[in-house]
Amino acid sequence: MTADYKKAPVFHDLFTPAAAGEGSLHDGMGSTTLVLVIVIAAAVAFDFTNGFHDTANAMATSIATGALKPIVAVLISAVLNFVGAFISISVATTIAKGIVPSSATAGIDGLAVVEAALLGAITWNLITWYFTIPSSSSHALIGGLIGAAIASVGSSAVSVHGIVQKVVAPGILAIFVCGGVAFLATSAAYLLIRSLGQEEARRGYRYGQIGSASLVSLAHGTNDAQKTMGVIALALISTGHLSAAHFTVPVWVKLICATAMALGTASGGWRIINTMGNRITTVESPQGFAAESSSAATILASSYYGYPLSTTQVVSGGVMGAGLGKRGGVVHWPVVGQMVTAWVITLPSAGLIGAAAWNISDIFGANSTVGAIVIAALTAVIAFGLWTLSKRNRVTAEDLDRTNLTPELEAERAGAVSPVPA
Repeated sequence: MTADYKKAPVFHDLFTPAAAGEGSLHDGMGSTTLVLVIVIAAAVAFDFTNGFHDTANAMATSIATGALKPIVAVLISAVLNFVGAFISISVATTIAKGIVPSSATAGIDGLAVVEAALLGAITWNLITWYFTIPSSSSHALIGGLIGAAIASVGSSAVSVHGIVQKVVAPGILAIFVCGGVAFLATSAAYLLIRSLGQEEARRGYRYGQIGSASLVSLAHGTNDAQKTMGVIALALISTGHLSAAHFTVPVWVKLICATAMALGTASGGWRIINTMGNRITTVESPQGFAAESSSAATILASSYYGYPLSTTQVVSGGVMGAGLGKRGGVVHWPVVGQMVTAWVITLPSAGLIGAAAWNISDIFGANSTVGAIVIAALTAVIAFGLWTLSKRNRVTAEDLDRTNLTPELEAERAGAVSPVPA
């Protein structure tokens, strides 16, 4: 056993100084502990926003076709997001060790980088949520981490190879793979419908959507909850509570991340659900089943290999492929254009916000408790402002309830534009 190995801490260990010589918190322990707690709270807040921002990934098409009531759908998704968080730590390892060099987050000063990254990601998530754009929470987090790290130590903080290999390339490829599979699956589904009775086949696909949407929820929890675990692990490594050489994720970190994401998912996220389920294309149950099944397979495969994939982009690709796979299907390309624009600017935008947060914190001095509190308070003010503004054009669960649709009415909806507000 090597000398730098440390037992993974339980929560109360955060309030105990590390041994001298191991990145200890000997000096200013109380101040550093408070900053660490703020960082963990910010991570939990990000996971909560990830939950309600990305609920649409799993349940939007099932809600749009009337396979599930909106409230029932998000509760199922919440439970499976929670369970999925415990499946592996491959993605958490990538976030903690494969995006920025350890020097960028090493030592006590690394806490400021991690906090700024999280606040940048939270702010971008809330901005895109307000504008009902299904952007990537994953890329927001990675962008925030890159921006804060560059602001702290310069361009050497960016592992360009790691970003391209682990984030950009898999993300672009996954959209086309998922879209292509959904296109083929949708085409096959409608061939099958022509061979069977219309009503029976469509009802069967609606029931099938319950299973496929549940699988997407499980996959989302497996991939996305791990990203926050990785960020908390970064904070624990920077303060000497975890060893980078013997990386692990403590059980209490898994529990709080899984719980935060589940609670966020259960809170709804109706604005993004409306865009994913109704504004990209009009979704019938065979299309929904095809989109969800292809998305779940793609996300689970990426989680196995440790790629922090954007589940939002994967599912969006699946929905577009399903829209094109139906003969006469219509994809609303202006909406897709808005989404793609958001995808392209998410990394740099979250990075700029993360860098700004670090610079504001740095005004008060390195590892300043005051700086940590100030940028957290500013983020809370922005969040409250966006939440208040969102009440002007609310989207509720009742607006999205389609469970009264019969297969005949569902077929008639093909090509119709949703009356739900954008």
